[in-house]
Amino acid sequence: MSHVANELATQPDCWERAAELAPSRRAVLPKPGERTAIVGCGTSYYMAQAAAALREDAGQGETDAFPASEFPRHRRYDRVVALTRSGTTTEVLDLLAGLKEAGVPTTAVIGDPDTPVIALADELVVLDFADERSVVQTRFATTALTLLRAHVGAHTPAAVADARTALGAPLPAGAETRGQFTFLGRGWSVGLAHEAALKMREAALSWAEAYPAMEYRHGPVSVTGPGSVTWSLGDTPDGIAEQVLGTGAAWVAGTLDPLAELVRVHRLAVAVAAHRGLDPDAPRNLTRSVVLTHAEGAVR
Repeated sequence: MSHVANELATQPDCWERAAELAPSRRAVLPKPGERTAIVGCGTSYYMAQAAAALREDAGQGETDAFPASEFPRHRRYDRVVALTRSGTTTEVLDLLAGLKEAGVPTTAVIGDPDTPVIALADELVVLDFADERSVVQTRFATTALTLLRAHVGAHTPAAVADARTALGAPLPAGAETRGQFTFLGRGWSVGLAHEAALKMREAALSWAEAYPAMEYRHGPVSVTGPGSVTWSLGDTPDGIAEQVLGTGAAWVAGTLDPLAELVRVHRLAVAVAAHRGLDPDAPRNLTRSVVLTHAEGAVR
């Protein structure tokens, strides 16, 4: 079994631990009313998008999400939360150093505490039980999101139960042979849709895209046809399923909690990789952490 397959299978247990941990970390996570930014890179950025939407939906305060490299340093926030599995990503460390100098309170949610991030973030939440050996992120990302989801009161045990269901539920018939995948979301699940597409690209080298569900009909539906899969994570606007089926594409209506539905996509990415003879533990051109030099232009 690949590392990624083993790690994605442990997600329900990790989510339970994160939800149990959340109350004890309340003091270092954003307080109600704080103007907050959540940052990350790659998968962590998409989890930041989902977490930001959940926090605003819960009435906890204005919350923005940014890739660490695109954080608007002219804006003022009461707290910045950085999601970083490795604690070594150049853009995250550079941003935390700048925020420390500016006196902006920061919290890092990390997988590995023995990394440079511990000297740069004001506060830490360590999810070492969800750290991973694989390059491709699964359980750390969804566990970090569960922590933040529980923190704003939006996590329920039903999400864990749905994740266990997702690990055993059949994948869409014939999906591993398809050539193009589109994922749709609404609200907080838009970030999950982007993460689903990223997993298909990373692990299976698939043509994969993601959109807010209502935006799908404003152009992207034109690439849908026989050989495609369109998969909704969360509620679906009326008429989209019929439109997709009318193109000859396969339609998957997510019926589980959107985060658990993402677990099904993780499984599909591994299945597509196997069908194509790929090793999901060795994604092309990727490393576990992006560590750059000043000469490579990543650090401002």
